[in-house]
Amino acid sequence: MILAQLAHFASHTVNSLALFQEEQVVSFSPLGLWNSMGWLVRCVVIVLFMESIWSLAVMIDRYLYFSAARKQSREFAPKVAGALKDSKLEEAIKIADRNKKSHLAEVVTAGLQEFRASAGTATEETIASAGRALERAEAIVHAKLKRGLAVLATIGATAPFVGLLGTVIGILHAFQQIATQKIAGIGAVAGGISEALVTTAFGLFVAIPAVMAFNYFTGRVENFDVEMDNSSSELVDYFIKQSHKR
Repeated sequence: MILAQLAHFASHTVNSLALFQEEQVVSFSPLGLWNSMGWLVRCVVIVLFMESIWSLAVMIDRYLYFSAARKQSREFAPKVAGALKDSKLEEAIKIADRNKKSHLAEVVTAGLQEFRASAGTATEETIASAGRALERAEAIVHAKLKRGLAVLATIGATAPFVGLLGTVIGILHAFQQIATQKIAGIGAVAGGISEALVTTAFGLFVAIPAVMAFNYFTGRVENFDVEMDNSSSELVDYFIKQSHKR
């Protein structure tokens, strides 16, 4: 009788261990994790994937735009300075028109065109009007430079919380499995925990580059603003010197 009970206990233990090992097997490949996810967690992953694509598109767009602005501005500045030194206003405007991607050219062009509209007479009213035109142009160019940066800031701030939402859903899924299967082993919660870890990691993976790119591009915008302020000030000084020559 005792031997029969021991045999039954051993058989039950082996079956329980086999079931535990069978439940414990969880595929951690991308496809396996995707198949083990519930629909809510899949929606979270899709949202994070869309945010990553959007942030990458903004990064590429801003990098190309800033690179072109920097390159053309380096070519534009000495050329327009030489034209203005020789009092060739029309040539300076033509040079600016050929460098439309330059942030400096956009600002300087606005001031030169306003000055030309006043028949090129450097009076106090003309200088003041040109100064206001330069300020308006700086504001417009500044807005162009910052285009898309708000998206990076938003993604960098929200992606970790979106990933955290997936984490909460994954943990709830794990507890649901425990309640349904009435098994408290690691095999019962491995799927839910894997969902939680994947969404958390994915959220950080999306957020960290977005925050770094936002800080980098914001610094470049500030540098461009300083360059535009200096160019505007130098152009106003040029107009004042022209008024003294009359």
